[in-house]
Amino acid sequence: MDSERFRKLLDARGPFASVYFDDSHDTHDAEAQLELKWRAAENELEKLGADQAVIEDIGDAIMNLRPPVGRSGRAVIAGADGVLINEHLARAAATGIVRVSELPYLVPILEQSFDHPDYVLVVVDHSGADLTTHINGRLYSETVDGGGFPVHHAAGAETAGYGDPQLRTDEAARKNLRAVADRVGELVDDKGIELIFVVGEVRSRSDFLSTLPERLHDRAVALEVGARHSGHDFGEIEQAIEAEFLKRQLRAIDDAAQKFTAEIGRESGLAAEGLDAVCSALRQGAVETLIIGELGDATVVADEGMTTVAPNENVLSEQGAAPAKTLRADEALPMFAVAIGAALVRTDERVAPADGVGAVLRYAPTLHAPVG
Repeated sequence: MDSERFRKLLDARGPFASVYFDDSHDTHDAEAQLELKWRAAENELEKLGADQAVIEDIGDAIMNLRPPVGRSGRAVIAGADGVLINEHLARAAATGIVRVSELPYLVPILEQSFDHPDYVLVVVDHSGADLTTHINGRLYSETVDGGGFPVHHAAGAETAGYGDPQLRTDEAARKNLRAVADRVGELVDDKGIELIFVVGEVRSRSDFLSTLPERLHDRAVALEVGARHSGHDFGEIEQAIEAEFLKRQLRAIDDAAQKFTAEIGRESGLAAEGLDAVCSALRQGAVETLIIGELGDATVVADEGMTTVAPNENVLSEQGAAPAKTLRADEALPMFAVAIGAALVRTDERVAPADGVGAVLRYAPTLHAPVG
């Protein structure tokens, strides 16, 4: 998962409350169930010493977010600056999680959420398209009409002397699709759009995709959902987009697992595993992808400003830093990875690194030899 979405957490003030629970909306009493789950989480936050203002912010966030459709989880992270993350998850955690600590807890989001890059949805036919851009969780809609008419072939013969009606129709359709492609290209360039989802009947999709500039072809994904103006279910479109995100996430996990396993086997220095080696790689900014497994209650230590991290006080002291904070590894390591722009992957059964943590590296750093 791209860590960019978490960078806002780096400058936020703690302590942080991290709340995860089953937010499914698939029963007649879903609203009442949500209230009960929030009350349980609220009690736990109070027991853990969360600030009352933070608790109130979380309560507002939980009760006021639009309900999900069907099965869902929920992630809410808040600090002294208010709610920082409030989103539905693709799957609910097996049990609710409530933490109050110096750092946010991100692992359940990595495990149960999808990377949602900015994208544009193009619902197209030969007369134009309806565009919906998704940028930083906000939706913007517009319609592109290329002005080319007619776009439907005549049912019978037309008056002679006015040229081939089919040629005029085909050229009108091409004009409209060029207008759509031009506008999509502008959005990609101006907004940094990463993905282009295309919906429409088969020929419309095909003709539009062939009209897109070649530089955009690898960003375009055709969804076999329905035609424009056909009354298709936008819930079905959302499900198709989520399915594509899931495929991309599974590919990312698979790629990271394969690369990690290969580099460990080669002893190339381009992979690290275990708390000591991964902390050393993080300190040197060498981590490309942090692979998080089962860390349990493992801890690491950091200096007062949390600018460097180590598996124990001895190692941190050797780096010239005074040990000031003992932190949960499953909270600290992801945040240190975010700070250096590393990707984050929650591992599955494909790879089990030592100490529950591994990394694919950008380059072979000087790894610290374990002490004692």
